[in-house]
Amino acid sequence: MTSYKPETNATTGNRVSVTRSTYSETKSSWITTEFWAYIGAVAAVAIAALLTDNDDGESTFGAERALLYISLLTIGYMISRGLAKAGSREPHDEHNHNH
Repeated sequence: MTSYKPETNATTGNRVSVTRSTYSETKSSWITTEFWAYIGAVAAVAIAALLTDNDDGESTFGAERALLYISLLTIGYMISRGLAKAGSREPHDEHNHNH
């Protein structure tokens, strides 16, 4: 989101509009590609765990391995979002002059 604040040009004395960003540039997590890739990967692991049985009725993949893979996917997703947020700017206010 941006805000417009009229200011006076020091050289000409004319009023000018200055555009300033007031919010971070990163998207909400649910709109990002990595979120949907994460959801798809978790679903694929869960489906694979449900569908992989051998002829004896024993699972060759199993819930334990599925939970491990889902945990690893979650860690990767959290790191991805952390990196995305680390590169973004924080919200601006009128008293914050750090650009």
